[in-house]
Amino acid sequence: MVKDWNINIYCLIGDPIDKSLSPIIHNYIFQKNNINSVYVCFNINEKDLKGVLDSFKILGIKGFNVTVPHKISIMRYLDEIDDEARYLGAVNTVKNIGGYFIGYNTDGLGFIKSLEDRNIDIVNKDILILGAGGASHAISTKLALEGANKIIILNRTLSKGKKLATEIHEKFDNIKLECDTLDNFHKYLNIDMIVNCTTIGMYPDIDSSPVDLSIFNNNIIVYDIVYKPIKTKLLHMAERMGMETIEGIDMLINQGLLSQKIWFNYGTNDVFKDVDRLKKLLNGY
Repeated sequence: MVKDWNINIYCLIGDPIDKSLSPIIHNYIFQKNNINSVYVCFNINEKDLKGVLDSFKILGIKGFNVTVPHKISIMRYLDEIDDEARYLGAVNTVKNIGGYFIGYNTDGLGFIKSLEDRNIDIVNKDILILGAGGASHAISTKLALEGANKIIILNRTLSKGKKLATEIHEKFDNIKLECDTLDNFHKYLNIDMIVNCTTIGMYPDIDSSPVDLSIFNNNIIVYDIVYKPIKTKLLHMAERMGMETIEGIDMLINQGLLSQKIWFNYGTNDVFKDVDRLKKLLNGY
């Protein structure tokens, strides 16, 4: 709740951002913790990114989250990049300390936390990653770090997938890596998990799915990081086939809690304890 005129501003930047649930998450946490802050969204084109960041410093924006398509390109405009973010190759959270911008990444940690909550072990597992953008960079690298056996990256543009695979191989020379175009998904059926890191199936394109799950074994886990809609066409298909599914809203909430931890320098458990209530709230949007 706003307590006085001297309110602190936090925000999300990306393109598009009009259906983001992040303001609901952060403003709810601010209200419940009696923090005099507000969280808003700004739709920012790539060509305007540097100018916007300069204006944030002037306006004193305290911190912000970064979504597609800026998670990688923003790194060149920051004053400092946290070791984890640099290692994962993307930034999704920025803290402003007196005009000094520090970039962090909560994608990988938020993703892994959602697996740990379900007691899912990815050690020695073969994982199919759809997409090669900023979220894919963080998630793929984190999976390699956590002990996955093989990572297969499928992307609409093969060169972008190969670039990501090369970067991962440079950090983990013992992991098995393959990459291909997204339309060749039928070649990679012997896997343990699919992770959709593309925007395919995201509102308003809700009738689309990045792959046809009917040709896969129904013992796989299907994770879609898209959270609008909360239940994508990909997840609907997976449930009908009896596959275990994980919704992107889980990762989003974890990211939000971790961002607040970075901005306010306190433990995640001190931010907000009633995660289930927050998830129920988000299910109404």
